[in-house]
Amino acid sequence: MFTASVTKSSTAVGSGVFSIFSLFILIVAAPCLVLCSTSDELRALLEFKKGIHHDPFGKITNTWNHTAISTTADLDSCPNSFFGVICDVNSNSVAAIVLDRLNLTGELKFSTLLGLKMLKKLSLIGNSFTGRLVPQLGTMSSLQHLDLSNNQFLGSIPDRIHDLWNLEYLNLSNNQFSGGYPSGIRNLQQLKVLDMHSNGLWGDVGVFFSELGNVEFVDLSCNSFSGVLPGNPMNVSTLGNTVRHLNLSRNLLGGRFLRNDTLALFRSLEVLDLGGNKIGGELPPFGAMLNLKVLRLGNNQLFGAIPAEPLATSIPLQELDLSGNGFSGSINAINSTTLEILDLSSNRLTGEFPEFSSQSRLTTLRMSNNSLEGSLPSEWLSFSRLCEIDLSANSFVGPIPPSLFSLNLMHINLSGNRFNGAIPFPESKVGELLVEPIFAPLEFLDLSDNSLTGGLSAQIGSMRRLRLLNLAKNGLSGHIPRSLANIGGLESLDLSNNHLEGHLPDKLPSSLKVLNVTYNDLSGSVPESLRRFPLSSFRPGNEKLVIPGTTGSQYGGSGYSSGSSGPHGSKAGVKVAIILASIGAALMIVFVSLAYYRAHLRGFYGRNKLSGAASGTDVKLGIFAGPSLFKFRAVSEPAQSSMSFSNDLLLTPNSRSLSGQAVLVPGTAEHPTEVVRSGASYMKPNLPDNPIMTSARKSSPGSPLSESSEQPVTFDVYSPDRFAGELYFLDPSLSFTSEQLSRAPAEVLGRSSHGTLYKATLDGGPLLAVKWLRVGLVKNKREFAKEVKKIGSIRHPNIVPVRAYYWGPREQERLVLSDYIPGESLAAHLYESTPRRYSRLSFSHRLRVAVDIARSLVFLHDRGMVHGNLKPTNILLAGPDFSVCLSDFSLHRLMTPDGISEHILNLGALGYCAPELSSTSKPLPTFRADVYALGVIIMELLTRRSAGDIISGQSGAVDLPDWVRLYDQEGRRMDCIDRDIAGGQEPSKVMDDMLGISIRCILPVNERPNIRQVFEDLCSLSG
Repeated sequence: MFTASVTKSSTAVGSGVFSIFSLFILIVAAPCLVLCSTSDELRALLEFKKGIHHDPFGKITNTWNHTAISTTADLDSCPNSFFGVICDVNSNSVAAIVLDRLNLTGELKFSTLLGLKMLKKLSLIGNSFTGRLVPQLGTMSSLQHLDLSNNQFLGSIPDRIHDLWNLEYLNLSNNQFSGGYPSGIRNLQQLKVLDMHSNGLWGDVGVFFSELGNVEFVDLSCNSFSGVLPGNPMNVSTLGNTVRHLNLSRNLLGGRFLRNDTLALFRSLEVLDLGGNKIGGELPPFGAMLNLKVLRLGNNQLFGAIPAEPLATSIPLQELDLSGNGFSGSINAINSTTLEILDLSSNRLTGEFPEFSSQSRLTTLRMSNNSLEGSLPSEWLSFSRLCEIDLSANSFVGPIPPSLFSLNLMHINLSGNRFNGAIPFPESKVGELLVEPIFAPLEFLDLSDNSLTGGLSAQIGSMRRLRLLNLAKNGLSGHIPRSLANIGGLESLDLSNNHLEGHLPDKLPSSLKVLNVTYNDLSGSVPESLRRFPLSSFRPGNEKLVIPGTTGSQYGGSGYSSGSSGPHGSKAGVKVAIILASIGAALMIVFVSLAYYRAHLRGFYGRNKLSGAASGTDVKLGIFAGPSLFKFRAVSEPAQSSMSFSNDLLLTPNSRSLSGQAVLVPGTAEHPTEVVRSGASYMKPNLPDNPIMTSARKSSPGSPLSESSEQPVTFDVYSPDRFAGELYFLDPSLSFTSEQLSRAPAEVLGRSSHGTLYKATLDGGPLLAVKWLRVGLVKNKREFAKEVKKIGSIRHPNIVPVRAYYWGPREQERLVLSDYIPGESLAAHLYESTPRRYSRLSFSHRLRVAVDIARSLVFLHDRGMVHGNLKPTNILLAGPDFSVCLSDFSLHRLMTPDGISEHILNLGALGYCAPELSSTSKPLPTFRADVYALGVIIMELLTRRSAGDIISGQSGAVDLPDWVRLYDQEGRRMDCIDRDIAGGQEPSKVMDDMLGISIRCILPVNERPNIRQVFEDLCSLSG
C-alpha cells in the first residue's frame, strides 16, 4: 500500500514538473522561432542580392544590407526597410518583392528565395536579369503573383511551375525562354492572367483551349506554338466563358478559323488577335460576339467575303484588322459607330469606296493594295476624328476631294492610283491679327504615282510638321516653291518624274536626308546647300541643271567641268584618246589569245567530264533545264533563230558573256544538245552561290567580283507563246506589257539558289531587277500568287520592294520584278581589293550598316515575314552614305519544300545557315535563323574574314563563328577585330561590345536573342 501510494504520488509530481518544463520551453523558444524565421528570410534576401551585379540607381545596394538593420528589434522583424520589400504585418514575414524597371542586371538564383515561405508576389518587370527557372520554384505554394517580364531569362520552363496552385498571375513575356511548354497547366485553377508572349516556346495550342479553366487574359503571341483552333465545341473548356483577351498572333497556327458554334462559346471575348499565322477558311458571322472590341486577323490565309457583322452596329468593335489575306468582293456599307481602326489592306477587294456612317469615329483607315475603283466621296465631314488614311495601290480616279485636306490628318497616302487634277491645297484663313495655320498635324503626305497636274502652291510651306513629302510620278508643272524652307522638320522630299522647271530653291530644310528631283526640267545651278546630296538626286533628267564639281553626268545632261577648253584642249584630247585606244586594242588581242588557248585546253581535258555531268550533278542542281520563255541575243546582232537557251544555262557564274559560241552536250529539253559557253569558260557544277563570284550587282572590270564584262542582251519571247504568259503588277504605278519586258536590254547581275538576277531597262520606263526563278522549285500558281502578294506589300526604306511578277505557260517561266538599286553589295565592299573603286568602310559605317540591317529585320519580323536569305550579297549599299537595302527577302515562301531544302543547304555551305536548320529533314527559315545570319555578318564586318573561310589555329581548322567563339572563350575577343578597321589603333570597347552582340546572335537557338533585342543593343552602341 505504501509503495503504491508513493508511486502514484511520484507520477503526479513528475507530470507536473514536465508540464511546467514544457511551458517554460514554449515561452522561451517562441521568440526564437520567430527570430529564426525572420533570420532565414533576411539571409534569403541577402543571398538573392548577390545575383544583382549592377544597380545604377543604388536602390538595392544602399538598402539591402546589415547597416539598414540597426537594432535587435529590427533583427526580429521583417526587413521592410529593404527597397521593394513588402511585409505582412500579421505574420511578420516577407509578402512581396517588387523591383520593377530599375535597370538592374545580374544572374539571379531563384533557389535563394525558397526561404521566403509566405511570399505572395514576386515582380521584376523591365530589368536585364538573366538566369533560369529552377524546378524547386514549384515548392513556393504561397506565391500568387509572378511577373518576370521584359528581362533576359532563358532556358525551359520547368514542369513544377504548375505546382503553384495558388497562382493567379503568371507573366514570363519578352524573355528568352525556349523549348516545349510543359504539361499540367490544368492544375492552375486560380489563374486569371497567362502571358508568355515574345519567347521561343512551342507546343500544341489546343492544350490551352482544353485545359485552361478560369483565365481571363491569355497572350502566347510571338512564339512557335502550332496546331489548329478547336473545331468542335466539346474541345473548349470553361475558358470560353471567362476569357476576355486572347492573343495567339505570330505563331505557326494552321487549319481553319473557328466554326460559328465554337466561336459562340467565347461570349465574354473582348480582344481576339490571331494575326501572323497560317489560318485559312472563311469567316463565320460574328453576331454572337456582343462584347468584341478588337479583332485582328491580319496576315493569314483567310478568303471569301468579309462578313457584315463586324462592320455593323450590332458589335461594339473598335479595331478591325483583316489585312494581308485573300478577302474578295465589295463592301457596300460600314455602319459601325464604334469602329476606330479599320485595316483591310492587301486583299482582293473590288468595287467602289464604301459608304460610312455619318457618326463615324474612325481614326485610322487603311485599304491599300486592293482593286478598289471609282471616285472618293466629296464630303469628309463625318470623318472628323480621322488621323491616318491609306488608300494607295488601288484604281481610284477623279480629283482628290478638297475636304479631305480640311481634316486634322497626320498621315495621307493616296499613291498608286489614277487621281487627276490639281492638288487641292486650301488657302490660309486670314484673320484680323494673324494668318491661321493649315495642315498643322500633317507629317506624311504621299500622292505619288497618280496623274495630278498643275503647280505646287506656296501654301505647301504651311505644313510645318511635315516629315515626308512624295509627289513623284505625276504631271506637275511650274516652279518648286521657296516656301518649302518653312518646313523645318522635312526629312524626305521626292518630286521626281514631273514637269517642274526653273531653279532649285536656295534654301531647303537642313533636316532633309532624302532628295529626289530627277526626270524634271530644272535649270540653273544646284545651290550650295544641296550639293551634299548624290548625283542620283538630280540625274537623270534636268539637262539644263548645272551641278558644280562634276564633269558631266553619266546619265547625260550638262555638267560643270573645270578642265581646259578650246582647240588646244580638243587636240590634246584626241591624242590621249588615240593612245588609250591603241593600248586597249593591244590588251584585247592578248586577252582574246589567252581565252582561245584556255578554251582549247579546257575542251581537251574537260569534254568528257562536262558531257557526263549533264546527266549527273548538273541535272540535280538544276543547271540544265528546258527552253525558256525568252531567248537572248546581243543588242547589236540579229537573233539566231536556231538557238534557244534555258534560263539556268545562262545563270551560272561563269556564263557571264552572252556572245560566246555554243558547244553541244547532252540535254534534257526540246533542244537537247544546246548549251552556252562564256568566252572560253565552261559552266561548273559548283554551288550556285558564291560571295565573291556572284555579287548582287555587277562589279567593275578587273574586280575579283566580276569575271568578264557583260554585253547587254534582250529578252525575246518565243513564238507562238509570245502573249501566253501573264504579267501581274503589285504596284499600279508600273505600266508595260510582257512583250515590252521581253525586248528590254538586260544584263546578268548575279545568281543565287533561287535563280538569276538581271537588270532590265525598259524603253522610257524604270530600271528593274528581274529575278528568274529556277525551274522545278516553285509552288503552284495559286500559292505562288498569294505569297508573292504578301511579299509585294512590304514597303520600307531599307528593303527593296517587289513590284510585279510574271507567270508563263512553261514551268521555267517564273519571274519576280523589283526595283533596281544602283549600288554595290556589302560583299563587294568587304572583299574587293581595288581601293580606287571600293574605299574601305569606316567603323562608323559598319556599325550603321549593322543597325540598318537589324532595323529592316525588325520591320519584317513584326509583320510575320522571315528574310530567309540574309548574306552580304543580298545587302546593297546605295548612295554616298551607304544606305542599306535588303533584297531577296522571303523568296523561300515561293518555293516548294525541296526548293527550300536546297536553298538552306547552299546557305549553309556559305556559312550563314543556323545549325538547327541543317539538323532537320524539312528545314524552314525562322526568325532566330535570321538573327544567326546577322551575327555572322557582324563578325565579317569586324574581322574582314568571310563566313566561308576555314581558319587554321591551335584547335584545328574552324569556320568564322567557331573561330570568334574560341577567341572569346580564351578571353582574347579583341584579337579578332581587324586593326585596319580601327585605323591601326587598338580596337575600342564599342567594337568589342559589337562583337559580343554577334556572339550572342550565334548562341544555341534556345538562348539566342530575338531581333528586337539585337537591334536595341546595336542602337545603344551607335547612340
